[in-house]
Amino acid sequence: MKKNYNKLRELAVFCACDLFAVTLSMLCSLFIVDGKMPICWDLLIWYISNIAFVYAFFALFRLYFFVFNSVGIIETLKIVAATVFIFLVNVPFVFLFEFLHFATVFSYCVQLALLAMAIRFSKRMYYTIKYSISRKTKDKVRTLIVGAGSAGSMLIREIQTTDKIDYLPVCIADDDKDKVGRTINGVKVAGITDDIPVLAERYAIDEILIAIPAASKSQVKRIYELCKTTDCKVKTLPGIYQIVSGEASVSALREVQIQDLLGRDQIKVDLNEIMGYIENKVILVTGGGGSIGSELCRQIATHNPKQLIILDIYENSAYDIEQELKRAYPDLNLLTLIASVRDATKMDDVFSKCRPDIVFNAAAHKHVPLMETSPNEAVKNNVFGTLNVAKCADKYGTKTFVQISTDKAVNPTNVMGATKRICEMIIQTIGKHSKHTNFVAVRFGNVLGSNGSVIPLFEKQIAEGGPVTVTHKDIIRYFMTIPEAVSLVLQAGAYAKGGQIFVLDMGEPVKIYDLAYNLIKLSGLEPNVDIDIVCTGLRPGEKLYEERLMDEEGMQKTPNGLINIANPIKLDEDFLWTSLERLRFAAKSETADMRHLISDLVPTYTIKKEDM
Repeated sequence: MKKNYNKLRELAVFCACDLFAVTLSMLCSLFIVDGKMPICWDLLIWYISNIAFVYAFFALFRLYFFVFNSVGIIETLKIVAATVFIFLVNVPFVFLFEFLHFATVFSYCVQLALLAMAIRFSKRMYYTIKYSISRKTKDKVRTLIVGAGSAGSMLIREIQTTDKIDYLPVCIADDDKDKVGRTINGVKVAGITDDIPVLAERYAIDEILIAIPAASKSQVKRIYELCKTTDCKVKTLPGIYQIVSGEASVSALREVQIQDLLGRDQIKVDLNEIMGYIENKVILVTGGGGSIGSELCRQIATHNPKQLIILDIYENSAYDIEQELKRAYPDLNLLTLIASVRDATKMDDVFSKCRPDIVFNAAAHKHVPLMETSPNEAVKNNVFGTLNVAKCADKYGTKTFVQISTDKAVNPTNVMGATKRICEMIIQTIGKHSKHTNFVAVRFGNVLGSNGSVIPLFEKQIAEGGPVTVTHKDIIRYFMTIPEAVSLVLQAGAYAKGGQIFVLDMGEPVKIYDLAYNLIKLSGLEPNVDIDIVCTGLRPGEKLYEERLMDEEGMQKTPNGLINIANPIKLDEDFLWTSLERLRFAAKSETADMRHLISDLVPTYTIKKEDM
């Protein structure tokens, strides 16, 4: 109600101002051309007619429907076009009324256009003048803009035309050498991006704003590495869509995030392929309340499934994603079940009643150190939970079964990774003999922002004043974002032919120490000065680097160049099933010898001496 009132009030103000503009420009044109104003009924008719003309043509060109702060060249051209039409409809009056001349009408239209522009530019002019007066004040944040393109120009213009921003654009850096030395809205392009450290010191910069939404991840990473050598805080515009939607504004700026610095672009997925096999299907997501599971549910919900079933043992997380999806997709056929994948009877009941077409098995214990102290629980949940769900999928004719795996399954040094490798072996074996179901696994690295990810831990430690703890200075990991991981999982389902293990090309691995260092810098603090980085030693089951493939696995390409297929390793199926039965009995008996039983099943699993 208040929003509509404000719109009506603004419309009334513009109409009143335009009435004043018509009156003033008409009077001035009469005195300029004739030196007098005739008193007659013809003048009143001309005056009233032009009020109607102005309102009609200004409304036609939508000069009453725009954002007051953002008036620019488009509005200027519209005013000129509207005024040309007003001039044309005034031409007949020259022949009807003796006191009118072409010169009078021309003068009137020119003055009307100028006054209409002045009215619509008044707010920007006010803030520009105010900005110019206040730009020397000491409380402004001295800012270097990186990018002299559309985004940078729009950003500077907004800063200069509002009183709600404390930034003071001092200079610009851009890699287009032809722009160096020129000015944008009065701000000089002082150098290229390689000059950022020098410019920051020369102009006493407090904050750097990266306004290159179209830049690749590698470009952003390079620019940030340059910014990192300064003491400046860094912010960036998120993406190219900000330019398209006209949101390249200060409000769209955000802190540079770790995912900006991975050195690679986001994974692109063929949405048509996803739509084709998910649309109008019954989809079951186990572990649907977790980091990966909940994002799977979000993306699946956008592709018109016949029914989406969220299954999770943790009621709070399941409830959260259920309520989120109900708000976002009120027409979605959604079913939320609280159940454990360990419960074979319950899984059979779920499959017999719901008959899912596609299953995404994301339910698992994933915390490496916790599973080192509770290996029996890792086996019960990861191995036999997967086995229960996979058997039900095969029994009830599920079309596609996608297992969420990890690069820790390759030559594992921890229980969690070893159990995930067993899961891969299970789905490959069942899939080999299944008549109805394509069983595949998706193997990827660490996920930024997931439960247990190092980033939230680092952020919490920084907020508490440090220290930030890293297990080893040389430890490296492959990283991806949650949406990327889920995109891969969805596309793997589209490619599924049975028995495959899909592996993502995640670019270059990242040093965890460097992540901690960069995150401290991104927070505007100095590593090992304001916040210490402490190396605590490798945790149980942790290794310095992760591998994506075992030596005996080859690599095949898919239509998506960033998604590869690991060639399946030949398995002794009788040994697998016999070992699983022995493993099941041992887990229920709470054996202390679980690691050795796992190593019998996974020869590449390395048990550390202290665990023997």
